[in-house]
This record gives sequence, structure tokens and C-alpha cells, in this order.
Amino acid sequence: MSLLKNIEMQIINLSTSSITKERKTILQPLLDSIQSKVTANEAIRINFICTHNSRRSHLSQVWAQTMAYYFGIKNVTCYSGGTEATALFPAVADTLKNSGFEVNIIGDGNNPVYTIKYAENEHPIIGFSKILDNDFNPKTDFIAIMTCDSANETCPTVAGAEKRVPITFEDPKAFDGTSQQVQKYKERSMQIATEMMYVFQGIK
Repeated sequence: MSLLKNIEMQIINLSTSSITKERKTILQPLLDSIQSKVTANEAIRINFICTHNSRRSHLSQVWAQTMAYYFGIKNVTCYSGGTEATALFPAVADTLKNSGFEVNIIGDGNNPVYTIKYAENEHPIIGFSKILDNDFNPKTDFIAIMTCDSANETCPTVAGAEKRVPITFEDPKAFDGTSQQVQKYKERSMQIATEMMYVFQGIK
């Protein structure tokens, strides 16, 4: 296991006992979809979709990829996209850094490109805002996870997705520029980490 040490410590300190029965019901279709792929020895592609691909979808992509690695679930590739492209919000990068990820900017501009490294010997996740059918993302045979209510409502179907699962999270954007910003982004990140842990821990 070459997971970065500080991330490993974060995961060790998580507890899925905080997840409610209602949330477990919401998470179950994703767990079942991954399990069926694992059982069939098929590649697992998961695209986390939010309106702007700036906050929740990136946190979900990063934690899902990390948890798949941590629990030894092979052939998992996680992606993220939006119904429109904006930029990965800087507070998301800071939140991931504070959880032990190595985050670097490799492309500047209005929509910077980040590398997000979770393990010593694995390719980093490439983070930037993009529409969900960007060439960086899969076109077919993927599980689409709707991480925000507005994307869930505006995308009743996702072209190419073999399964569409709404797993929505509250937007930490509401606290941007306030004294609670750092704490609220951390809370959302830890919720997502805990729920992705529950999903991948449940794979046999």
C-alpha cells in the first residue's frame, strides 16, 4: 500500500457509523453497480456530475478513486464533469491539501489544471472543470452519479451512461467568503470521504 501517509490517517479516523439509514439507501445503487462490475470482472468507470464541476463533483471523484485504491478494488477510474464548465474552486484544492493530498497547478488561466496525488506509485488525478461529455471523460459504459440537485433535475438522462444514480450533497458554496468556509468545506469533504468509504468497503 503506497497511499500517502496523511491520507491514510484521515481514512483510519473515519467511521461509517455516522451514515444514516436513509443515506445508505441512497448509496446502495452505486455499491450494487460497482459490485456487479467487480463480479463480472469488468472495468468500472464512474463520472461524478454537478452543475459547474467546481466543488462536490471533484471531492467525490477524488475520494472515490482514493477509497477504491485503499480497499484494493481494481479497474476503477473516476471522473467528474458538469452541465457547464467553470473552474475547480480553490477552496476545494486547499481542503484536499489539508487532508494529505499533494495538489499542484500544472496549467494556469481561468480554469486551472491541477494534479491531485493520493498514492506514491499511482498517476495523479487530473482536476479541472469540464462539461460531462468532455473528451477527458468516458462516452459509454459508465455510472453517472449526480452530486447536486440542479444537475439531477436538468439531466434526467445522461448520454452513454449505463446507470444514473443521484447521490446529492449540500453545497459548501453557501459559506464562501465567511468565517465558516474552511470548516464547511472540510465537513463536506469528510462526509463524501465517509460515504465513499462505505461504498467501497462493501465490495466483496
